[in-house]
Amino acid sequence: MANSQSATAGPNEKAPEITTDCRAPANVAHMLSDTVCTKKINAAPSKIFVLGIFAGAYIAFGAALATLVGHDAAAFVGVGLGKFMTGAVFSVGLMLVVIAGSELFTGNNLMLMTVLDRRASLGRMLNKWALVYIANFIGSMLLVVLYYLTDLWKSNDLAVGIAALKIANAKVNLSFIEALARGILCNWLVCLAVYLAFASRNVIGKIFSCFFPIMAFVASGFEHSVANMYFIPQGLFLKGTQVAQASGLDLANLTWGGFILNNLLPVTIGNIIGGSLLVGMGYWYVYVRDTDQ
Repeated sequence: MANSQSATAGPNEKAPEITTDCRAPANVAHMLSDTVCTKKINAAPSKIFVLGIFAGAYIAFGAALATLVGHDAAAFVGVGLGKFMTGAVFSVGLMLVVIAGSELFTGNNLMLMTVLDRRASLGRMLNKWALVYIANFIGSMLLVVLYYLTDLWKSNDLAVGIAALKIANAKVNLSFIEALARGILCNWLVCLAVYLAFASRNVIGKIFSCFFPIMAFVASGFEHSVANMYFIPQGLFLKGTQVAQASGLDLANLTWGGFILNNLLPVTIGNIIGGSLLVGMGYWYVYVRDTDQ
């Protein structure tokens, strides 16, 4: 009944708030545009920076776990189910971001809704994006260093480290268009996960909201800029170890320059397109624009 009632709201009118476990899509759009994103843009930079470090670390936790689980999963359950399992465990990263609270660059692409609604300036939004992006990188690098120091990458006769190196090397050998397209598709799903999480009023609903879209993007092989801030630097660290020789890979493109130019740049652009335009602008246009007319 709740679903049928919320469905009566047209695209240009705000849906009535209903006391259920789920908010209507129009309510989520208004909540993001009117309050959530506005507060984020106007929040104290120091707090946003700390929360950004947290988010980078949380996504890295998911990436490290995904590497461990996925390094030999295909040998036991096949390629498809192996990718499903990898994506399933990676989703813990966004669960930590959403439920524990932190600032993730890709999710913050939804801030465009507030700018389009003229509640904040483009300059302030870009400033917050840059601050969170840098903080996410610091958080990711913190996990890269700590995980490297654990020597856990030597597990299973270096197989975990070899898998991590293969992941990093594959990412820096994508073409610009491949990385861009995979970045668009990735953040389309990530921002939908955030959108669904705001629709839910309880923790279990937020968990499932994060699980399915994130599992889908990882299993599909799409590219996430913040996750790659862990995956590729981890490979760069392992490049100087016995893992490199054991892998038998051509690591010519696995450099810091290759990381930035071949992957991070096109993937970040793609993430912005997928999150800001396809989700943020799309739902702002349908549910928020001209609702007072």
